[in-house]
Amino acid sequence: MTDEKRLPDPFPALSRLGPEDAVILRHYLSPERQELARDLLSDCRQRGLRLLIGADARLARQIGADGLHLPESMLRSKRATWRLWQRPGWLLTAAAHSPAALARAARSGVDAALLSPVFATASHTNAKPIGVTRFAIWTRAAGVPVYALGGITKDSFPRLIQAGAVGRAGISGLIT
Repeated sequence: MTDEKRLPDPFPALSRLGPEDAVILRHYLSPERQELARDLLSDCRQRGLRLLIGADARLARQIGADGLHLPESMLRSKRATWRLWQRPGWLLTAAAHSPAALARAARSGVDAALLSPVFATASHTNAKPIGVTRFAIWTRAAGVPVYALGGITKDSFPRLIQAGAVGRAGISGLIT
């Protein structure tokens, strides 16, 4: 996942990703977001990576991105306008921070949810970590594949796979 503050230039981080990985462009407030999205898509294509655009189905469709990532607030909205812009073959993911959000994600038909924060994280210092036990309980009841996000390390990741995660997402792993 890109981050305007912690990873303002996401391009060097792409070399750390493999062909099974995807990039989620956040940079929500960037005035150069459209240009960044186009350039990132070009680099992702060269590397065999998929690019999802956060919260902007119109931009995702305009540039031919591989999908869309929905912030949790978009799942709560009664006006699911992103559905109007969806295209066949898109990978659709959603952020979730609670069992209720996971249920909304499953009902909305997303391909996967990113559940966070599993552990303490520099991105959301005030958020209460879910922990492995609650992650396992919530994931098993989710009704949608769940990626772990937030404070995950190479040492903690195997426990999350055992707890039901289908993979991990992050920012810090791309920075260090």
